[in-house]
Amino acid sequence: MSDQRFAGKTAIVTGASRGIGLAIAQRLVDEGARVVITARKEPALQAAVTQLGGPEHAVYVVGGADNTAHQDAAVAAALENFGSVDYLVNNTGINPVYGPLMEMDVEAARKILDVNVLSALSWAQKVHAAWMGEHGGAIVNLGSIAGLRPAPGIAFYGVSKAAVLHLTEELAVELGPKIRVNAVAPAVVKTQFATALYEGREEKVAAAYPLKRLGEPDDIGSVVAFLLSADAGWMTGQTLVVDGGVLLGGGA
Repeated sequence: MSDQRFAGKTAIVTGASRGIGLAIAQRLVDEGARVVITARKEPALQAAVTQLGGPEHAVYVVGGADNTAHQDAAVAAALENFGSVDYLVNNTGINPVYGPLMEMDVEAARKILDVNVLSALSWAQKVHAAWMGEHGGAIVNLGSIAGLRPAPGIAFYGVSKAAVLHLTEELAVELGPKIRVNAVAPAVVKTQFATALYEGREEKVAAAYPLKRLGEPDDIGSVVAFLLSADAGWMTGQTLVVDGGVLLGGGA
């Protein structure tokens, strides 16, 4: 791409072996960034690094997003391989259960909070201490429209994403002016993570969207890239809803 907005910059993108995370990493690399990608499965990460152009453009670190030792290793990899940690994308999210809140395993709820919320805070602390506190930078957290309205069946996932969106605002106030912190709230995006929400009935689900289609990972990657870039230089603490218009309620 001729637009190299991120030339010389380095991003950590969590949960980036596939889906939305990989699309975000690809967009950043296409615009000149070097990326450190993380996930739990090494073969998928190896394939992703190859897709991203190899170790000149991307390296990976295997581990769970909520593991602080893993976070330290990823930050160290960014500094050792590329010399900076200019951007952080907290993309990792889990939703291991489906069903009503009254039947939910409280231990599963704790794990959702650990991975979706507390890890986002911890990652921000790590990059702040290692680089951004002195040099500045930008953070984007992945939320969900489930954090903006009730989402029966995935209700506690929605609770966690509501917390992520508020965490974004709190971090934006605390870390400005050197570090900008924003969020993206997607609707259903066609990834392996969201398969249960549309598989076998995609046309019916998409009918509720004014744009009459579900999201693609690239739809989110482009918005995250915008929020990290200087084009969004006067934006912080904001959540951009990327939902094909579904929250408007204008579907068929």
